[in-house]
Amino acid sequence: MRIVHADGVAGARGARGTVVVIDVIRAFSVSAYALAAGATECRLVGDLDEARALAARMDGALLSAEVEGMPIEDIPLSNSPTQVLEAGVRDRPLVQRTSSGTQGMVAATGAERLYAGSLVVAAATVQAIRAAEPELVTLVATGEDRRHPEDRACARYLEGLLLGCRPDLDRLLGPLYATERYRELIEDRWPGFPVSDVELCLAVDRFDFAMPVTRDELGLRLTAQDP
Repeated sequence: MRIVHADGVAGARGARGTVVVIDVIRAFSVSAYALAAGATECRLVGDLDEARALAARMDGALLSAEVEGMPIEDIPLSNSPTQVLEAGVRDRPLVQRTSSGTQGMVAATGAERLYAGSLVVAAATVQAIRAAEPELVTLVATGEDRRHPEDRACARYLEGLLLGCRPDLDRLLGPLYATERYRELIEDRWPGFPVSDVELCLAVDRFDFAMPVTRDELGLRLTAQDP
């Protein structure tokens, strides 16, 4: 198995083999908490208008969205795992539009297999990848490395697990802890996103399912895959 790393939307666009598109804070942590709480599926969309239209078409759908990391005034559910847990998602689909994670997912058109990655499903994602015995795995950290180093940390963590070791996650997350963005998050200075989001997003291996992404007539569909 050969493992390569890529960054951002451009990296996702060029990704090949089994591709894991990573967004820790918060898109694919939101997806995991939604599925764990009983959501039927998550639909991943790049454009906000498209997300609104899709949510309107799907019976009982909830729309979770942000633009440039900020909540949207007329959409009560932002890109927040805390809010998703409070929203009552059981037996309902969740439509997601974010500025990093879903953009990377939409761009990853060259993938043979596609997974959404975050720390809360890390070990399960690795187990699913190993089961398929791919020749090439591309780990895409969607967030800008200087402001979103948690995505790169997750990619390195996944790489270590794939290679049979268990990296020091606290060390890998050190660059995140040093950012002003992290301080804003834990001091409740980021509008629309509760402090509890951080703990939820960094709860490594909280869930025992992977999150494969497939395409159908409605677009990108993310579901839970048990080991």
